[in-house]
Amino acid sequence: MTVRVAIAGASGYAGGELARLLAQHPEFEVTTLCAHSAVGESVASVHPHLVDYAHLRFQETSLETLGGHDVVALALPHGHSGALGAQLRESGSQRLLVDLGADHRLEDSREWDTFYSGEFSEPFVYGMPELARAQGPSSRELISEASALAIPGCNATAVTLALAPLLAAGMIEPRDLGAQLAVGSSGAGRSTRSDLAGSELFGSAHAYSLGGTHRHIPEIRQNLAHASGQETTLSLSAVMVPMSRGILATCSGIRTSEYSASDIHQALWEAYESEACVTVRPLGTLPKTGEVVGSNTLALGVGVDEATNRAFVVAAVDNLVKGTAGACVQSMNLVWGFPETLGLSLNGVAP
Repeated sequence: MTVRVAIAGASGYAGGELARLLAQHPEFEVTTLCAHSAVGESVASVHPHLVDYAHLRFQETSLETLGGHDVVALALPHGHSGALGAQLRESGSQRLLVDLGADHRLEDSREWDTFYSGEFSEPFVYGMPELARAQGPSSRELISEASALAIPGCNATAVTLALAPLLAAGMIEPRDLGAQLAVGSSGAGRSTRSDLAGSELFGSAHAYSLGGTHRHIPEIRQNLAHASGQETTLSLSAVMVPMSRGILATCSGIRTSEYSASDIHQALWEAYESEACVTVRPLGTLPKTGEVVGSNTLALGVGVDEATNRAFVVAAVDNLVKGTAGACVQSMNLVWGFPETLGLSLNGVAP
């Protein structure tokens, strides 16, 4: 069985990474790569590492080009996939529509208006299989039956999976959650702001989206509400650091009792012991981004600050794999009934 895939926004980091992962997948076949400014250019000129697609050229992003595929993946900047996604769903030409961008993640239009801009789009089924839900069907059940999927944001993946089990277990307060993220340059996208690119990053760290403005905040709060049934407050700050890919998220919450680091570790281990793509490091050790680069693994480690009564969970993830394209493949596998990790590596690349 061969499932035909078209990728819009394939000249960008997320779209290119999805193409790379699917090149080694035994069931999915990428037949069409679309772009905007790179239309007509060879794939090799933009992604020289994608040798399997060197014979292809980027095509125009249109209904005609994307139609006739089993899967259409939209790897577009926020605000660009909403209208196109609606047209594709109306056409009904594909079995599965996947949005790797932000347009279909949020359920509350007011949150969209506050953190983004432009027209609000209906939410798709959220593609995070490991997100335990306090009520209703499981995330995997919802994903398996979906015809349209919203792939989580990379930062949202790290923070959600770090804090959700502790919040659901009542081990931390829903108020005053914290997350400090060190983010690789690819997390800002290929067409990024001038202050977060090039020589501005070399040998330097750069804070951005401070003051409660980071766009993944409402997505994380939404996830934590589904996991625990509670509304939360979250302070999130991000720092762009001089590495090409990876996120190290240091997340924390106020303990509801005198839980030890061992208690926190046990809660996370029990939450994820059956999850292939989430690993909990041994107590006393913390994950590093270099350990997960190239893998679809999110690694967690824990600690406790007795002086401030805060429990800490450190999450390390490759923002382009488990943080984006790998999560997409994981959910695509579920929709088609394939093994969830088919075509994905859980091993990092050795330094």
